[in-house]
Amino acid sequence: MKKSFEEQIEKLEQIVKELEKGELNLEDSVSKFEEGIKISKECNKELENAEKKITILINQNGEISEEEFKTEE
Repeated sequence: MKKSFEEQIEKLEQIVKELEKGELNLEDSVSKFEEGIKISKECNKELENAEKKITILINQNGEISEEEFKTEE
């Protein structure tokens, strides 16, 4: 099951705290860093999709109307 944006951000914050403590060995640190990068990319994609949807909503001849937004997947 896909986690919500807020859950992903919370997990990313947890990873940052673990890395900042400096208590992980090199292999675990690299693994956590990779996981963090993956989560960061997923969050960024969600933010970009939200921004595009907002732009579509605002640019409807000055009137706000909703239009289905299709992602580039």
